[in-house]
Amino acid sequence: MFYAIISEDVADSLDKRLAARPAHIQRLQALQNEGRLLLAGPHPALDTENPGAAGFSGSLIVAEFSSLDEAKAWAAADPYIDAGVYAHVTVKPFKKVFPQ
Repeated sequence: MFYAIISEDVADSLDKRLAARPAHIQRLQALQNEGRLLLAGPHPALDTENPGAAGFSGSLIVAEFSSLDEAKAWAAADPYIDAGVYAHVTVKPFKKVFPQ
């Protein structure tokens, strides 16, 4: 089943994000290589794809896991957690309807 991992950043998280990004991306690449990643990306803090110094307000990852507990454990091990990027993370089941 798919699960949505919805993360909210702490204030002024950009420097922390940049420092932890390579390890964060490596984990996402592993999910993609396994065919389990539906989508992933950050929420720009401004209404533009490149928010510059304003950075990001959070992230969304939708990926396949065998259970909610597995999805929560994967999310809890994100390098952004250890780096202090995320203030809050929500993990919940996600039903893909479109596109078919």
